[in-house]
This record gives sequence, structure tokens and C-alpha cells, in this order.
Amino acid sequence: MLEIERASFSTPWNEATFRGLLRRPDAEVVGAEADGELAGYAAYWVMFDQAELGNIAVAPEWRGRGVGTRLLEAVIERVAERGVRELYLEVRVSNEVAQRLYRKYGFREVGRRRHYYVAPVEDALVLCKPIAAGRRAERGGGPAA
Repeated sequence: MLEIERASFSTPWNEATFRGLLRRPDAEVVGAEADGELAGYAAYWVMFDQAELGNIAVAPEWRGRGVGTRLLEAVIERVAERGVRELYLEVRVSNEVAQRLYRKYGFREVGRRRHYYVAPVEDALVLCKPIAAGRRAERGGGPAA
């Protein structure tokens, strides 16, 4: 995970951060395996009926192959099973690829954090997706009719 983290983010989480997440009962790290290796991971945590997606990262050689999509779907399914009603995340304003994926899955902008990121300094968009408990990941964002 650390290799993927370092290859994915300008200010990567360190080993202590991952170890801390793995010890928390409210947090989970989901991995995606391909060809017997870790292709990506997603980390999230739950607070009552809300959850935050902390990171999705995909190894450079696996990007553009749907790994990030599957990880996002897995997180949405898992938080729904835990009774979450809203899933939040922050994304760099310049990360249009990630924003397209999140919007495809029903995330909508609910705020902006000025100068949230460093190296380089950049704003974060705060996105939120309503979650229908017990439902599978749905594109388009709304609950099924």
C-alpha cells in the first residue's frame, strides 16, 4: 500500500497512518488484487450514519483499467451495509479524472476547502453521495425506483 500511496499522492500517508486506520473499528481498508499483486486500495471510516472516503489509490500500471471504479463500488456497498446515509470525500479541484468517476456515481459538490492540499497548494472540493442502506453501488446517484 505504501508504494501505491507514494506513487499516487504528493503528500502521501505514512506507515503509522495506515497502521492506525487498520486498528480502528470504524475504519476499513479495501484492497484490489490483480495478477496476484495489490493493484489498488481504498480507505474509509464511518461516523454514525456518515462515512468519509479518505483515499482511493491505484498502482500506476493498473490505472485506466477499472480498478478505481471497482474500489469505489466496494466502498459504497460496504458503507450501505453499515447503515451509512451519506458518503463524503475531498478531491483536488484539478483532479478531473477522479471528479468524473465520483460524479458518475452520484457524488455532488457540497463545499470547498480553501488551500486544503499542499505540494502544490490547491483547494479541495467536498463531495457527498446519499447512500440507500442495503443497496448495491448505483451509477447516477439516486436510489433505484
